[in-house]
Amino acid sequence: MSGTGEWYSNWKLICKQTIMKTIKQFGLIAAFAGLVASGCSTATKSQKGAVIGTGGGAVIGAVIGKATGNTARGAIIGAVLGGVGGAVIGKKMDKQAEEMKKVLGDAEVRREGEGIIINFKEKVLFAYDKADLGASASGNLTKLVEILNRYPDTDIQIIGHTDSKGSDEYNQGLSERRANAVVNYLRGNNINSSRLSAVGKGETDPIATNDTEDDRAQNRRVEFVITANEKMKAEAKKEAGQ
Repeated sequence: MSGTGEWYSNWKLICKQTIMKTIKQFGLIAAFAGLVASGCSTATKSQKGAVIGTGGGAVIGAVIGKATGNTARGAIIGAVLGGVGGAVIGKKMDKQAEEMKKVLGDAEVRREGEGIIINFKEKVLFAYDKADLGASASGNLTKLVEILNRYPDTDIQIIGHTDSKGSDEYNQGLSERRANAVVNYLRGNNINSSRLSAVGKGETDPIATNDTEDDRAQNRRVEFVITANEKMKAEAKKEAGQ
């Protein structure tokens, strides 16, 4: 699974430095003691997933997302099931991701852990400094909607990002308006509202420096984070015999 190696690589990198310190604050040290003591590097995929589940995925996901400066990855870690059930979900996500890659030529689709991240560059969906969906947005989003409707047992978080030009307040507002514009489009195209959430991160999660126009263009993006909902998790547990 493409993306899985990167996910575990990031986990190993920040594990000792961040997890132990943060887990103490939340009273979850017992669940993580064995994993951290082993330096995380020797833990299996199932062990890592089980510990995340024990420790409170949403909390750990938020910690890792903040530590790595990657809200999308943190959201996926926060939703992880882990163990054999997590592997079942991973296979289902593989299938979805492959379908998305075939039709979304203007977006980057990558697998991360038990989820999928889709990165739309600003110009694919929006005109510069605008929050209204542009002319090319409809075609790209319609293709994605068709796949999302074929796989209804997922949650979809939309995350808006900007470059560092302008004030923090303005960039935060623009990122929120863009994320909400995408959510409204999906809702208007039969994606159930219960599956959708919008987050604006302003300029706080860059994937490149803001020193050049090319770098700033990379930072101006909208990400889709697709994770298993509770129904998919329950079915995966059942399939895995958990």
